[in-house]
Amino acid sequence: MPALTGDRKADWAAFETVYRKVTDQVPDLRDKLAVVTLEAIVAGLGDNHAHWVHDVKRPPDYYDGDGYGLGLQANVNGPQVDGNPGVALPPLFVTTVQGGAAQAAGVRAGDIIESINGSAPFIDGKATPAIAALYPQYPRARPVRLRLLRQSTGRRWSVTLKPGLFQQDLAALQVVRSKLLEDDIAYVRLAGFAPDSADRVLKAISRLRTGRTLAGVVLDLRGNGGGSPVEATRLLSAFAHGKVTAYQCTVDGKCETSRTDDTVELVDLPLVALTDRGCASACEHFSSAVKDLRIGRLVGTRTAGVISGPAQPYLLSNNTILTFPARHHLGPDREVIDRIGVPPDHYVPLTPEDAAAVRDPALAKALTLLHK
Repeated sequence: MPALTGDRKADWAAFETVYRKVTDQVPDLRDKLAVVTLEAIVAGLGDNHAHWVHDVKRPPDYYDGDGYGLGLQANVNGPQVDGNPGVALPPLFVTTVQGGAAQAAGVRAGDIIESINGSAPFIDGKATPAIAALYPQYPRARPVRLRLLRQSTGRRWSVTLKPGLFQQDLAALQVVRSKLLEDDIAYVRLAGFAPDSADRVLKAISRLRTGRTLAGVVLDLRGNGGGSPVEATRLLSAFAHGKVTAYQCTVDGKCETSRTDDTVELVDLPLVALTDRGCASACEHFSSAVKDLRIGRLVGTRTAGVISGPAQPYLLSNNTILTFPARHHLGPDREVIDRIGVPPDHYVPLTPEDAAAVRDPALAKALTLLHK
């Protein structure tokens, strides 16, 4: 690397000179060197919202809505593996069997994963890189060997799962799902802050409200990987007006404020939001505001801590996309959430026994809170 001065134009020119000198010596590797160089530059930022999207491929038999992988989800998931494994806690266990190889092998929710390809998922209580093998991306197709324990029977065994396509439950792919729970409590599950998702949540609550007086709202944000901060702010605006929901700050400390949209009609109902370690990015924007502004209560576990800042996409000349944030996110109390997460007001983790028995202790706690 050349000596860098802090002058962006001069530093890039110096980098280009050295880079060309290297690549000219191995012209047959020029394209591959370009890929690994840009990947290394992005990785060197240490920013969970910086990505280079290139060479995206789909399996040849892919059909809209198909999943790819081992066909299971565990209590430590994708955002944590990539962005903040420090918030993950042992044991590692299966929470959902979606289909594919896991279903064919007889894997069940609640099964504890003791090893992955011979490596421990946790060492001294900290998650290891071995967990990433549970979530392969196409075209990666290497078999994954798991050592499992089923606590209800004491059985220990090993299975080898090969990644592949599997048909997903279409209902699980819906961004917004809702239903009426006991004692007129509205339950709404929001899978991501996609465009128009805030209005869809509010319409769902309105429909459940028709002809009855609701006692409260349970907003299930577990597994919500984020999306639009604008949608997060709009949904918050239905529960509070005149508030700052977040700060977006540059490295020199200059901050812009995200404020509620007070044209959004208030719901005027008690709110409990369910969070877990899969709640990331815009989901953490929402969760931190609920907690700091006392809009409602959080039940579940700490969020993922994957909220560096809103990323902007840049189309490069080779038609690949580079995204990274120009500003970093702070909560309404100006606290750092990235790599830390938002702690719940009521810590109610899912256990292997709960998963095996299809129990939802976090939802049960939410109902208890709303009944008080």
